[in-house]
Amino acid sequence: MPLLRVPYTDPLPLPRIIPASANSTSGAIAALLEFLAPSLPRSTVPLSSISSKLTTSAKGVNQNGKTLLLTGAGISVASGLADYRGKNGTYTLNKTYKPIYFNEFCENHEARKRYWARSFLGWTNLERARPNNAHGACGALGKMGVVGSVITQSAYMATTLKESCIANHTLPDVDSFHPTAHPPLPTIELHGYLRALVCLTCHNEYPRRTFQAQLARLNPTWASFLDEMLASGALDTENPDERRKKGLKANPDGDVDVPEAPYSTFRYPACPTCLATPPRKAAGGVVRIHTDEDGAWDPKSEGGVLKPAVIMFGESIPAATKVAAEEAVDAAGRILVVGSSLATYSAWRLVKRAKERGMPIGILNMGGARGEESFFSDAPEGNAGREALRISENAEQVLPQIVQMLGDMKR
Repeated sequence: MPLLRVPYTDPLPLPRIIPASANSTSGAIAALLEFLAPSLPRSTVPLSSISSKLTTSAKGVNQNGKTLLLTGAGISVASGLADYRGKNGTYTLNKTYKPIYFNEFCENHEARKRYWARSFLGWTNLERARPNNAHGACGALGKMGVVGSVITQSAYMATTLKESCIANHTLPDVDSFHPTAHPPLPTIELHGYLRALVCLTCHNEYPRRTFQAQLARLNPTWASFLDEMLASGALDTENPDERRKKGLKANPDGDVDVPEAPYSTFRYPACPTCLATPPRKAAGGVVRIHTDEDGAWDPKSEGGVLKPAVIMFGESIPAATKVAAEEAVDAAGRILVVGSSLATYSAWRLVKRAKERGMPIGILNMGGARGEESFFSDAPEGNAGREALRISENAEQVLPQIVQMLGDMKR
């Protein structure tokens, strides 16, 4: 059965902090340390050190099972990027925001113009963004043997990808925030990535950075407008309030909206692979790809449309990615959600799977999470965090402290 990326837009209630002692930052850190305790390798942390700092309330938990991290857009806010449901998130401040859906992108030339114009303006911030301390802490927990793998919902990227790899149809792991921060730690990109494009016809990938340069060449007026915004500092922040003061709206995934902008004038290139070697139709003949005199895709074409390699809303997640994520859940001893409201079904169902397997669940997220009451309905009395954890803290502040405390235990 296909697994679609579908947003959940209903309001989310404030979380019930679990355990109650985690309602302060110090209490939250103590509870998170307790939650991660069963994943600590006994060979690296003396048992006496653990027992002196942690309680032992868990019964029958797989003590050797590593923790699986499921991260969302919230973990990248400290990198200067927008999220969906945080304090300054798009759904919080822009009630009318509707992301483009997969079928709309595939079927509507005007919708693609609008999408690529807004993406063209927002690409600069995405490209220069870097992993923050929370990403680094995830890597440190991996080195300590506490975390076994990461499933990330974020499609952001850092600029360490060599474009020749895409040209040769190979993709190294060191290209998005998590793999950049911790290359040895296995990472599954649940919702794809923005570092590349994929052709809807031939399915070859194409570097986003090269595509950006082509967009600038095809749209000189827009390129001049972008230069003006960069010079004025209008794109120096993802803060929605500051953006609005400058006539812009900032949304996740590098989407910058300029109200009343002439999106219909925007042009985008066709797939270069399809142009060079037109694909053959199943019934015979070739797929016709047309461009204007400058190389922009022409709507008379039968294919050759490039889309971002991110999984759009309403698009099916590849079967291989779905299976890999499920296997990562099954291989873990517990799951910790970081910076995600679990608003997409594709992420929520992974936590549901963990719950059905009897795994302890932890959520570190500012604000509510979808269906979390069902995940914690049977949290045992006296739980100090090991069997169930729900804290509402800043991941960039909390996770590095956890790493420091675990490091002190090893000394």
